[in-house]
Amino acid sequence: MKLIAKWTLLVILSFGLAASLEWLGLPAGLLLGPMIIAIFFAVNGNALKSSRPLFVFAQGIVGVMIASNLPLTVFSEIYMDWSAFLFGTMATFIASSLLGWSLARSGLLPGTTAIWGSSPGGATLMTLMCESYGADMRLVAFMQYMRVLGCVASASLVAMYLGVPSSMHSAFEFPELASWVAAIPAIIVAYIASALGVRFNFPGGGILLPMVVGIIIKFFLPISLALPLPVLALSYSIIGWGIGFRFSTETLKHAARAFPRVLGSVILLICICAGVGVILTVATGIDLLTALLATSPGGLDAIAIIATSTDVNVPFVLAMQTSRYLVVAFAAPVLARSLSARSNMA
Repeated sequence: MKLIAKWTLLVILSFGLAASLEWLGLPAGLLLGPMIIAIFFAVNGNALKSSRPLFVFAQGIVGVMIASNLPLTVFSEIYMDWSAFLFGTMATFIASSLLGWSLARSGLLPGTTAIWGSSPGGATLMTLMCESYGADMRLVAFMQYMRVLGCVASASLVAMYLGVPSSMHSAFEFPELASWVAAIPAIIVAYIASALGVRFNFPGGGILLPMVVGIIIKFFLPISLALPLPVLALSYSIIGWGIGFRFSTETLKHAARAFPRVLGSVILLICICAGVGVILTVATGIDLLTALLATSPGGLDAIAIIATSTDVNVPFVLAMQTSRYLVVAFAAPVLARSLSARSNMA
């Protein structure tokens, strides 16, 4: 009975905080809320055991969700202005990699944690993939979401300064039966692909294989991969709990010690990417806010919310964010191994 009471309290508090964060317009509130509550439970000696198969299945749901949100025009948009996309993507990627390498050399963070935590890709994707490469998932999540919050705050302030209105509040509407039926193929793909990814020991396979399969289906087959918000909310919660329960008092103390340098790297990366955005504005003539959002190292989902609620070139922003996201997703494992080896040799 005590166990049931703990889970009941966890669910109530998690969804309450998640709803509050979403109402405030903060990014990834559906994941951060449960993760914060799980951390609170864990550091107070009340950590609950999360299901590994459910955690993997939730990763698969996120992978399919990422694929379903890629615009069909993304590759044609990149092809039309390839030089600008190549410059913006690689400049951001190189800057983040160098910052991650410098943090790794400092010895403040274990293994490849600094490199994964500094990757300017999807925060959830990097957090879930990193454990297969020797990084501390808890500290990577800490670094990733600190940067996402910083990027969203700075992007919103710039939009306000330039006089562009921005509304980030999201509405929750319970889907109709037809939406649930239409989501069955996506759920099946998420389950099978995530299970196969783990079964055959693909690094990050729980989320990466469903994402790849989802992209192939989206671009070549007439199958909808849309997922109802309750399914996503539950998946984010499972992931948040799985990460949060791994925290301990010692982990939080370690994060606190690394906080000043991590915060400094976040601010520096945001400034570097803003500089890249200014260069794009001068070189291509695109408006400043579009360029800043396109090069922002925040999460793809959070930047997409801002872009679609402001008067900017949305296809350009999403295409550049997506191109960098895909580069980071497939290059991060190789880069993490390489930079980690160099750091250890130094």
